[in-house]
Amino acid sequence: MKRRLPSRRTRVGSPGQASAPGVEAGAVPAPVDTVEGSRLAGGRVGASRAARAPGEVGLEGAAAERVFIPTGYEPGYAYPLIVWLPDQRDGDFDLGRVMAKVSLRNHVAVEPGHDDGDREGAVWRAIDRVRDRARIHPGRIFLVGQGRGGTDAFRMACRHATAFAGVVSIGGAFPHGEGLFGRLDDIRRLPMLLCCRKQSPEEVVRPTDATLRLFHSAGAMLAMRIYPGRKDYSKAILADVNRWLMDEICGTPGNRPQACSR
Repeated sequence: MKRRLPSRRTRVGSPGQASAPGVEAGAVPAPVDTVEGSRLAGGRVGASRAARAPGEVGLEGAAAERVFIPTGYEPGYAYPLIVWLPDQRDGDFDLGRVMAKVSLRNHVAVEPGHDDGDREGAVWRAIDRVRDRARIHPGRIFLVGQGRGGTDAFRMACRHATAFAGVVSIGGAFPHGEGLFGRLDDIRRLPMLLCCRKQSPEEVVRPTDATLRLFHSAGAMLAMRIYPGRKDYSKAILADVNRWLMDEICGTPGNRPQACSR
């Protein structure tokens, strides 16, 4: 499935900087099932999950995407977008609570709606719809997944390497044996991060050495970080994900791996 999203080329600054010439600042209608960072900061996570703008129309035939709008949203600034792919076995994923641990200000985030077995299609629909509602930098779209969602994020990013600025898997193994390195030149330019816990399931830990060897031999960029604790959505892991994303967005040269690293 060929996408029209451009590959990442330019760097952007931080929210609050002057917008580029010719950019019109305007009001952004709140998406269906919007989660607002400012309400999260006040501790009203539960109330914010169902916030809707007056007259907002629901989506027909599918569950609505959940969208996180950062605190102090600036319509003239092109925000990075995080597309969250939670493990579909986890029915308790809460986009607002997770983003509160990542950052309340740095990113717009979206959790795709129900996919009816077509998760990749749900991701493209979610990206298109959130870009209609918020100002998104087209070269700063990141896939972040957890568990099986992390494996799906690896798979989709390798298939469409020029459409994404980076991919993060939290406790999701890289899918071997699927021929995902067919477009190697594009994949070599795609930063990837694998976050594992010391007590991760065997299905995540077992293929780790093979994954590092694969990326090393291919000259692809994979950083691997190991954490203590029992929760994939711990504050330490999610804060580290935010730092990694901001390093990629701001172009911090010292923190970008040239090949796979540990």
